[in-house]
Amino acid sequence: MSMRRSSLGSSCVSRTASWELETCTQRLTSLLTQLECLRAMDKARLDEGLDQDEILARRLVLFQQLRRMSKIAVARSVLDRAGSSFPLPVKTLDAIHLATALQLRERRYHELVFATHDRQQGRAAAALGFEVIGL
Repeated sequence: MSMRRSSLGSSCVSRTASWELETCTQRLTSLLTQLECLRAMDKARLDEGLDQDEILARRLVLFQQLRRMSKIAVARSVLDRAGSSFPLPVKTLDAIHLATALQLRERRYHELVFATHDRQQGRAAAALGFEVIGL
């Protein structure tokens, strides 16, 4: 049975989680995602000594995936919601991703699926009633 659903990718989704995204008919992500992924790659370059070929390969995969997603701007209302309480502790950028997902679910995408590889963010999304993929 084919399910029609939308997903919000909130962070750099691993290759093992990529197949789960294929079940989603529409992929959405915050504009923050590109920045977070590029920062994570630069950190990996410095911490793990990744060479330029590996960085280039990762950047190509990142931009290939981002081209398949609709980008959601961070609105003032999202920032206001991100500043309020969540059921579990979350970091600032995670709060913005979660607030984005909440707003999208309330306004248009009632069956929104939350995609992440971050366990804490995934637990917080699940606590908010989202189906979570990528963990």
